[in-house]
Amino acid sequence: MSMVVLIAALMKADGTVTRSELGNVKAFFTRQFGAVQTQQLLVVLRDVLKRDIPVHQVCLQIRQHMAHPVRLQLMHYLVGLAHADGRVDRAEYDLLKRIAHDLGINDKDLGSLSAMFRKSDPNTAYRILEIPSTATDDEVKKAYRRMAMKFHPDKVAQLGEDVQKAASEKFKKVQEAYETLQEQRGMN
Repeated sequence: MSMVVLIAALMKADGTVTRSELGNVKAFFTRQFGAVQTQQLLVVLRDVLKRDIPVHQVCLQIRQHMAHPVRLQLMHYLVGLAHADGRVDRAEYDLLKRIAHDLGINDKDLGSLSAMFRKSDPNTAYRILEIPSTATDDEVKKAYRRMAMKFHPDKVAQLGEDVQKAASEKFKKVQEAYETLQEQRGMN
């Protein structure tokens, strides 16, 4: 239920609930919970969208009951939802920052998650690995190992196939970022 509340808050952040956002949420619910429960969750979502949302309180509740890797997965989904309409406006970004902070997710992790949804540019790989472009080759390798451990699918193995699939996608982005930098820098 807490997840539905955060989804609603993010959907409302820019003042408009778009079809692409609704489609994204419906597809996510269907993958996670099946068709029957999705219909129930969409009814709850519709009700929550009409109310003021106590984001801070909900985040604290989630933080108390979910492990950090699971909160990272939730944040990954929320960042993806913010990108569902093709852009993230200031209100959505500010809310994502607030949610991340309240969930105990640092700015570097949020930046890394956000970079996974941006169009590729020369600095995307650095942002995904949470390092500056001035990092040494050794720092790149260390950052890759750190991020690979942080986003490894085995960390969320007990949470079901879809959560593992999302973790695998993030892990793949980390691997691709590292491979990009290896190629750019001529690393072995």
